[in-house]
Amino acid sequence: MDAAQQEATARARELQRSWYGEPLGALFRRLIDDLGLNQARLAAVLGLSAPMLSQLMSGQRAKIGNPAVVQRVQALQELAVQVADGSVSAAEATDRMDEVKKSQGGSVLTSTAQPTTGSGAPTVRRVVREIQSLLRSVAAAGDIIDAADSLAPAHPELAEFLRVYGAGRTADAVAHYESHQN
Repeated sequence: MDAAQQEATARARELQRSWYGEPLGALFRRLIDDLGLNQARLAAVLGLSAPMLSQLMSGQRAKIGNPAVVQRVQALQELAVQVADGSVSAAEATDRMDEVKKSQGGSVLTSTAQPTTGSGAPTVRRVVREIQSLLRSVAAAGDIIDAADSLAPAHPELAEFLRVYGAGRTADAVAHYESHQN
C-alpha cells in the first residue's frame, strides 16, 4: 500500500469513527467474534456482498450507503449485547439473525448500551475487546510485538500486556485480565 492509499484509508476510518462511533473494521470484527460468525455470514445477514464488507472493514470504503444495512448493523449490535449478557442463547441468536437479515428500515446507527453484568459493570470480554481494538487501531500486530520485545528487558509486565492484548487471541486476553483482578 502506497502513502496515498494509506492516507485515504486513515481518512476513511476517521470518517467511520465520526459516523458510526468507531471504524467499521473494529465494529464488524466484534460482531463476528461476539456472534460466532465469519465474514461471509456477517455479509449475508447485513445484506452486503462479501467484497463490500471487506472494503468497509479495511477502510477502502468509508460509508454504508444502504439505510437498511445500517439498521441491520444496529440490530446485530443489540443482539450481541444480549448474547454477551446471557439473555439470548446461541440458538436464539441464530434465529434472530435470520430475522435481522429480512428486516428493512432506519438510517441512523446509534450507540448501544454496553453489555453488562448484573452489577452494571461491562463484561470482561467487552473490556478486553475494547482494549484490543484500541491497541490494534494504532499499530499492526507485528509492530506491537516489536515494541513488546523492545520493552521486555526493562518492563516485562508491560511487554506481556502488549503481546497478549495487541497480538494475542481474545480468550488469552480474557484469561490475562481475569488473572490480574483483585
